[in-house]
Amino acid sequence: MTIGLIGRKIGMTEVFSDEGLCVPVTVIEVEPSVIVQKKTAKKDGYEALQLGYGRVGERKATKPLQGHMKKAGKGFFRVLKEFRGSFDGYEVGGEIGLDLFKEGDFVDIVGTTKGKGFAGVVKRHGFRGGRATHGSMFHRAPGSIGASADPSRVFKGSRFPGHMGDERKTVQNLKVWAVRPELNVLLVKGAVPGSKKGIVLIKKAVKKTTKG
Repeated sequence: MTIGLIGRKIGMTEVFSDEGLCVPVTVIEVEPSVIVQKKTAKKDGYEALQLGYGRVGERKATKPLQGHMKKAGKGFFRVLKEFRGSFDGYEVGGEIGLDLFKEGDFVDIVGTTKGKGFAGVVKRHGFRGGRATHGSMFHRAPGSIGASADPSRVFKGSRFPGHMGDERKTVQNLKVWAVRPELNVLLVKGAVPGSKKGIVLIKKAVKKTTKG
């Protein structure tokens, strides 16, 4: 595993490339993340770095979290996230900033998708639906979900209406279009899961390491 950063999605905009092409990018606010805890296999059963993001006042943190975060000596944070792996050279209280990435890198971004509430099979799973003619009573219904005599049950994993969205999703191989440390902003080509002001995790791409 590789170390990453915690960010907050600001929204999408457009920039122009050197060739004059319009490129859609997502703007992510990335303040320096503070190492709150360094976990070890001997003590915790696995190795990881726990990072804090989004400073808050002392009153915004519970008593147990206050004691936990005071060990780093960098204040209190709204968000705590872990990055698993063995990371030498990183110690509690240190900061990890935008210098972790540079223009042209590829990253994987993890976020929580927008919640859509209860949705039917046409919207949730892309079912075609039935005929839209006069007299039809099968417009947006799921259709047959089981069998009669054999096997006389509904199979596990069948696609039904239900709660849509609000899921953890990872988008891979997004290109870092620009890094602006003076503004604590990262521009990434393409869309990122989640709504505005949503928390995202930014990691170096696992499947793609070359520029392109």
